[in-house]
Amino acid sequence: MLLKSTTRHIHIYTAEIQNEELVDSEQVLTLDVDPDNEFNWNEKALQQVYRKFDELVETFNGEDLTEYNLRRIGSDLEHLVRSLIQAGEISYNLNSRTVNYSMGLPRVQ
Repeated sequence: MLLKSTTRHIHIYTAEIQNEELVDSEQVLTLDVDPDNEFNWNEKALQQVYRKFDELVETFNGEDLTEYNLRRIGSDLEHLVRSLIQAGEISYNLNSRTVNYSMGLPRVQ
C-alpha cells in the first residue's frame, strides 16, 4: 500500500518512479522537493535537503514504516527549507504560479 507524506514543499512516497509513474514499493522512498517550483534552487541547497533526508531515513532504520514516521521526516525537511529561505540560500521564484510567501516575506536589500 502506498504511504505518503505531503507538506507544501516536500512530498515523500513509498514508491519508485517507473515510466513516469509512481509504483508502490516497500523498499524505496521517493522524495519530491518543491513540486510547485515556488523557489529558485541551487545544487548546494538541494544537496542539503537530500543529505538531511538520508540522515532522517537512517534514524528510522529498523522501525516500522508508517505514515507518522514519514510525516515526521517531511516536517523536519520542511523546517530545513524554511531555514534555507531565511538564510538567503534559496529564493522565491517570482514566476511560480503559487507566489504566496508561505515561508515568510522575501528579503529586500
